[in-house]
Amino acid sequence: MTGPTTTIDEQTAWIRLATLPGLDVAAVSRAVAAAGSAAALVRTPVQKLGDLDVPPAAAARFGSLGALDVEADLAWLVGENRHLIACVSPAYPPLLAQTAGAPLALYVEGNPAVLNEPQLAIVGSRNPTAAGHETARAFAEFLATTGLTITSGLAEGIDGAAHRGALAGGGFTVAVCATGLDLVFPREHAGLAREIAGRGALVSEFPIGTPARRANFPQRNRIISGLSLGTLVVEAARRSGSLITARLAGEQGREVFAIPGSIHNPLARGCHALIRQGAKLVESAEDVLAELPALAAAHGQIRGPAVKVRAEIAADELDKDYKILLDALGFEPASIDTLAERTEFSAEAVASMLLILELKGLVAAGAGGFYGRVHARR
Repeated sequence: MTGPTTTIDEQTAWIRLATLPGLDVAAVSRAVAAAGSAAALVRTPVQKLGDLDVPPAAAARFGSLGALDVEADLAWLVGENRHLIACVSPAYPPLLAQTAGAPLALYVEGNPAVLNEPQLAIVGSRNPTAAGHETARAFAEFLATTGLTITSGLAEGIDGAAHRGALAGGGFTVAVCATGLDLVFPREHAGLAREIAGRGALVSEFPIGTPARRANFPQRNRIISGLSLGTLVVEAARRSGSLITARLAGEQGREVFAIPGSIHNPLARGCHALIRQGAKLVESAEDVLAELPALAAAHGQIRGPAVKVRAEIAADELDKDYKILLDALGFEPASIDTLAERTEFSAEAVASMLLILELKGLVAAGAGGFYGRVHARR
C-alpha cells in the first residue's frame, strides 16, 4: 500500500527530502505549499529555492537528490499496511510536529492512526532486574487498559517488557526503530515486531536498508519522547540511553516520570537522579494517570480513548485467576507463600498477579511482605 503519501512522484520526493539536513517541519511545509507539491519543490532550480525560504545549506544539496536511489524504499511501500507519512499529511502526529528537529517523513508499518492517540513512553535498561522487567510489563499492561498507547524503542529489557505488557492488556503499542523497517534490531524481537505491527505500529525515520548504528539511537529517542505526553523511566543506570530520552522529553515540554528503587541497585541511580532533577516520583499507576488529562489538554490532544484518572476497577472485571487469588486473600493480610499454597499457583505467578492487583488499586503491600485487600472508595 502507498499509504497517506499516495503518488509515486510524491513518495519519491519525500523520501529524498527527508535525507536533507537543516530542514525543519515548518520550513518544509511552507516550501511545499509555495511550490504546490513535494515533487515540484524537488524539481525547483537551486537558484530559486531561496524564494521558497529553503536554507542555503539544504538548497546546495538539492541538485544531488535526483541521484539518490529510492527503489528499495518504493518496493517496501508496496507491501500491506506500509506507509510513508509526510510532515504535511493530516496523519503526521501533531505532538511530534511540535518538537525541534522532527523528521520530515516517517516510515510506518501497521496502523498509522495510533500515532495520533495519547501515548506514554516507557523506557529503561536493556539489562533490567527481574523486578524491573515485571514492573515495566505490569505498568504497561494496566496503563494500556486505560486507553493509553504505550510507546518504546523495541530494545531488549524494559522496552520489550513495555511492548509485551501493552499487548497483554489489549491495547496499542508503538515501537520506534533505529533501523530501516525492513530490519529488526535486536533480531530476537522479530516476532514481537510482527505482533506490534498487527496491533499498533512500527515507526522509523530511517530509509529502508539502514542498519543499526550507534548514532541512530539518540535520534530514535527524540521520536519516542516527541510522540508521547510523558516518559516513564523504570530502571536506568547513570549513563543509560533512557536518560537521553528523559532529557529530550523535558526539553520538549513533556512530563518525565521515574520509578525509584533500592539505594543498593545501580539501575535505580538514573531514576533517582531524574527525581532529584524534578521528575515526578511514581509509586503507582495513578501517579501517572493523574497528570495526563492536563498534559493532553495542554498539547491539544483530546481525541482518542479517554484516559481514566482513577486506577481502581471493579473486582468483577477481573480474569478468573485474579478472582481466585483475590478470594484466597480474603480480608486478612497474607504472604505470597501463603497465597501460593491456597491457590496452588507458583509463587512467581502470585507475585506478578499481586503487582497487577496493586496497580488496579485492589490490594496493597504492607509490612513484612504481607498483602491486604483495599476497600473501594465511595
